[in-house]
Amino acid sequence: MREKIVAGNWKMNTSIQEGKHLAEDILSGLDRVPEGVTLIVAPPFTHLFPIACLIGARKNPGLAAQNCADRNNGAFTGEVSSSMLASVPCQYVILGHSERRQYYGETNQILLDKIKLALDGGLRPIFCVGEVLSKRESNLHFQIVSSQLREVLCQLDPDEFRKVIVAYEPVWAIGTGKTATSGQAQEMHAFIRAFLAESFGELAESTPILYGGSCKPSNAAEIFAQRDVDGGLIGGASLKADDFLAIAGSFARP
Repeated sequence: MREKIVAGNWKMNTSIQEGKHLAEDILSGLDRVPEGVTLIVAPPFTHLFPIACLIGARKNPGLAAQNCADRNNGAFTGEVSSSMLASVPCQYVILGHSERRQYYGETNQILLDKIKLALDGGLRPIFCVGEVLSKRESNLHFQIVSSQLREVLCQLDPDEFRKVIVAYEPVWAIGTGKTATSGQAQEMHAFIRAFLAESFGELAESTPILYGGSCKPSNAAEIFAQRDVDGGLIGGASLKADDFLAIAGSFARP
């Protein structure tokens, strides 16, 4: 059975104190999370260590960074390496988010370098793929996503790939209030799994693929019920503990 994962990407939001309160509210509501569902929180860099201290020895939720450098160390002012993140300790790192591609020019080669370093540093990458509205309207969405997969994940060896979590983000549904239908989500998730199977065979069947596009309590259950959807990469709704926990609770209880 594939992992069920609900990850919250806080982006550039909350002060440290606000972030700690949010984390405390999530921790206090863990009894609302069905057995077998893994929560992950991804606060800003400044919040990672204090929130790691709050989480302590708990295995759930896991802690993720929102990005890492494509270098291990050196004179790279303002960058944070995967080994630094692992020392927090973080267990995960989000890579390839559409905002990193769009605003900071991250290419597939840069992302491949980052994934390799993250894996070497002991982190599990949450690798994001997805298309903008113009590409979907031009019926190029499968082409865009397959290119992102081919140039990054398909360059890994099987032992590296088995540690990766994939997140599909229809970029046109991020922060817009628009959401892919459950059918659209399933269609793309099934495509991703089949495409990865061409390189990795049965490993692709066990790869978690998360949906990341305006997922909220009102639509999470329908989306998560799809065969190839294994959870969500949650943006705005992860900034409210009740909403985040409700989304995690949308998985059918065993």
